[in-house]
Amino acid sequence: MSPLSRTLLTALALLTSLTARVPVQANPTPADTTHATRAHATTGCASSLPYVSGRGGYASYRIPAVVTTGHGTVLAFAEGRRDGAGDTGDIDVVLRRSTDGGCTWGPLTVVAAGHGDTRGNPAPVVDPRTGAVILVTCGNSGSVTEAEIMRGEVPAERGRRVFVQRSRDDGRHFTRPVDITARVVRPGWRWYATGPGHALALTRGPHAGRLLVPANHSAAPPAGSSDTGREARYYGGHALYSDDGGCTWHLGFVAARYDGVTNVNETSAAQLPDGRVYFSARDQNGSAPGNRLGAYSADGGTTLNRPYAVQPTLDDVPVVQGSLLQLAGPAAPLLFSAPSVPTARRAMAIWSSEDFGRTFTRLRTLSNRPAAYSDLVQLAPGTVGVLYETGAHSPDTLEFRRLPLP
Repeated sequence: MSPLSRTLLTALALLTSLTARVPVQANPTPADTTHATRAHATTGCASSLPYVSGRGGYASYRIPAVVTTGHGTVLAFAEGRRDGAGDTGDIDVVLRRSTDGGCTWGPLTVVAAGHGDTRGNPAPVVDPRTGAVILVTCGNSGSVTEAEIMRGEVPAERGRRVFVQRSRDDGRHFTRPVDITARVVRPGWRWYATGPGHALALTRGPHAGRLLVPANHSAAPPAGSSDTGREARYYGGHALYSDDGGCTWHLGFVAARYDGVTNVNETSAAQLPDGRVYFSARDQNGSAPGNRLGAYSADGGTTLNRPYAVQPTLDDVPVVQGSLLQLAGPAAPLLFSAPSVPTARRAMAIWSSEDFGRTFTRLRTLSNRPAAYSDLVQLAPGTVGVLYETGAHSPDTLEFRRLPLP
């Protein structure tokens, strides 16, 4: 193990004692907020609960996404599901803001209201040139399911649509959603999902300033096939990007073999120190061993250097979404978060790669409780945050954990 890995392991181990000293705070009262802010100013907090199912008018919260603005404000997005934990129905995209590094949270606001329909898969990113927060989401009629959409049983106007919004005031207010479906969806595609998790702003290379959103889709079976389109083999990956701060959007690479070996699904991305973009995708029940896939792009997500391939050093990850984060600095590692039991969604963990995503080493398991989707964010040079689904018996809360780094 390299000196950097040993140092990082030591720093992350400090979290255990810190968690024991600082209690989790969910929906704090004004007095709680004052106490937590004072604690943050001196020793920092270990964790908080920005979303708890059954509170705030929603039966369930899922699908976390988190970014930090240029002012240091942490924006925690989620799907607020009014009727239950299912993926279909009356679902809004909601947001809570934190100005103390994720220790306490402001009131819940609705960023994209479903009004009975489904709005979700938040993929936020901060434009490095303007500081604006750009949010890309997806949606469909609240009365249809993913299975029906994949089988081609839903007309386009009630199927998956793609939207973009922006905030110029540090996430306090967002513009109305603008439909960009025609720019980023190919004819014949059926399902469509952005991220989920934070999108990516490229900061170096010829495409510096580009906003890049990893995504996935499903396609119709070929003519004459007996397949319905619901089969996992019809999942594929792609990216969409904007070079003008989110005003206009283009379709980037499309990875779609539809051979059932590697079924590219929910995807996250990070820009490596050498300027390449690394993509990590959920393999949706492909026949290849393991559940994680990886790919690289040397041209800002326009094309892939090679097709997605199995990432064997993440074989402990079950079939689930995961998050990538490239830490700042030329020798800093690439982090990955996901559950760590191959056959169950539980035991959220953090992995590290010091070779640009070729191999990963597990650094720390955050707990042994149930866990599912997650998103990573760098809070400061010495601190990383992870917003993830967890709970005592099922993922019924979104917890925000602060992890100290060297």
